[in-house]
Order: sequence, then structure tokens, then C-alpha cells
Amino acid sequence: MKATQRLHEAGQSLWLDHITRGLLTGGGLARYIAELSVTGLTSNPTIFDHAIRSTPDYDAAIRAGAAAGRTGEDLFFDLALEDLTRAADLFRPVHEATNGVDGWVSLEVSPKLAYDAASTVAEAMALFARAARPNLFIKIPGTREGLAAIEETIFAGVPVNVTLLFSREQYLAAAYAYLRGIERRVAAGRNPLVPSVASLFVSRWDVAVAGKVPPALEGRLGIAMAKRTYKAYCELLASDRWLRLLNFGARAQRLLWASTGTKDPKASDVLYVSALAAPHTIDTMPEKTLLAFAEHGTVGPLLPHDGGDAEAVLDEFVRAGIDLDALAAQLQREGAAAFVASWDELLACLAEKSTALRRAG
Repeated sequence: MKATQRLHEAGQSLWLDHITRGLLTGGGLARYIAELSVTGLTSNPTIFDHAIRSTPDYDAAIRAGAAAGRTGEDLFFDLALEDLTRAADLFRPVHEATNGVDGWVSLEVSPKLAYDAASTVAEAMALFARAARPNLFIKIPGTREGLAAIEETIFAGVPVNVTLLFSREQYLAAAYAYLRGIERRVAAGRNPLVPSVASLFVSRWDVAVAGKVPPALEGRLGIAMAKRTYKAYCELLASDRWLRLLNFGARAQRLLWASTGTKDPKASDVLYVSALAAPHTIDTMPEKTLLAFAEHGTVGPLLPHDGGDAEAVLDEFVRAGIDLDALAAQLQREGAAAFVASWDELLACLAEKSTALRRAG
């Protein structure tokens, strides 16, 4: 039995943090679903930028879109929705077999809206309506302004993948925004079953402190922050406030591990996947990490509900001079800025390709 199947049977969903048109048309994604227990997919501007820039697979669609007057964000969302609706259809059997728990794909709103709640809600609703697929999450950053957008989008009945979360506190803020949206639906007499996931970024913690802490602490901060957050997740799901909503027919927002590709060449290439096995969670991983885990990964002990050694490890980082709260805020700001930079590069790539293809006839 492959390690991916063992992880799936332990109760964790394996999602692919990658998409290209070739992966869809060439049968690669279908094989990952059938052979590697992949049950969902996430995307972001960086992933699409690489896919469009590095292959000719999108050229015909770009040429046709440009001829029809589509440019910039409009052209991008045309391309992204074509890919993601096709992926959603591949995952539809999983979605139906799990009663909507699994089988999701994710599309991000424009990163330039990270600090504009009203525009984020409007774009989330429009994209979800255009996709016309029940298993499409709209990704919204868990910034301070994003929290209001998350609540309103959930209240409107649009499934949300909350992205760019780095700490327990950021996770809880997003979880309570989701909870408020569901409570408002209950009060309004609406169906409270609006799925959501909360994505905690893991490996970026270790990148941020590399070379700044004793060697014994290298590669341990991201996992410790994940364990701390998992404890808060378990406590929230057991709270009376959550249980009341479950009684009305709501579904718990699941915790998702993001940024699980190993960045340190000295560390195991499956470090974060092996360390973060936990039922009722999701691990979305780059294609390279997925294949490595299928080949030689092992499923470690399931995460303890009480956080295990998280606080003891985090105390060591504090003694080493790391301000965890300040770093969490910094990572979220930098993450939002990096997504904007990728977005700008993506739109520039589309403009360049459109021009080149038009000149080529």
C-alpha cells in the first residue's frame, strides 16, 4: 500500500497544490486521483503564472480570448475557470461519495483585493456563479480586512478557502469569521451547510528563521506552529458554540496544511507531510512532494489533540530571540505582497503572449 493511501485511510485528505492544462488533458490528474489518493486541488496566481509562461498549452485559448477583446484579469479568469471547472468535474465523484466533504478545487480572488472587503465579496460571488460547480472553493486571504469578506461570503452561501494563515491567532480569527457567517445563516432561516477550509502555511516559518536560530531548532518551527494551531482547532470543534451549529446542520470548517513542500535541501523532502498526519484535516502539497511521499514517505504518529510538545518547542524559539506574533504578522503581510507580485507578473505574461500570438497571426 502506498504511503499516500495510508495517509488517506488515516483520515487526512491529500490535495494537489498544482495545476496545468497539460495535467488535465494528458490524464495526469486522473492518474493521481486513481493511484495516489488525491481528492482535491488548490491553485494560486504563482501556479498559473508558471503554467501559462512555461508551456504552449494555453496559447490557443489566449489567442481566441484576445481576439474577442479579453485582456488582463478577465482573460486570466477565463483560462483559470476553464482549467478548474474541468478539474472540479474530475473530482465530482469524490465530492458526491463524501457528501461534499472532499473533492474540492480552489480559485483565488485577485490578490489586489486582500484589503478591500466589499470588492472581495463581490468577486467571490461572481466567480463562484461563473464556475457553476458545487465543489469550487473561492480563496480569500485571512487578512484583517479579509475576515469581514469571509463572513459575508459565507453568509452569501459561497464556499471559502481561507488562505494566508500562519498562526493559531490568525486561524482562530478566520474560524470565528466563518462561524459568524454560519450563525447569521441560521438566524436568517437559511441552510447552514456552507463548506470552508482554513489554510495554515507551514514551511515559510522555517524559511523565515533559517540561520537565525541554533542548529538544533532548524526545521522545527513550522511543525510546532501547526501543532499549536491543531490544538486550537480541536478545542474549537468541541466547543458548545460549534456543536450548536452542527445541530442545525452546519459542517465544521476543516484545517488545511499549506506550504508543505520542503525548502531546506538538507531536510527530508517529505518532512511536513510525515509530521502533520491528522484526521479531519487536509494536506495540499506540490506535485514534487506528492510524488516523493508516494515513493518513500511514511505516515508518522497522528497529531495529538493537546498539541504535544508544541509549546515547549516554541518556548525555545522565544528564548532564541524570535518574536512569534510579530513574525506571524510579517509572514502574512509578505505573503499578501508576494501574491500581488505574482499576479502582476501573470498579467504581464498574458499581455506579452497576447501580443506575440497576434503578431504571429
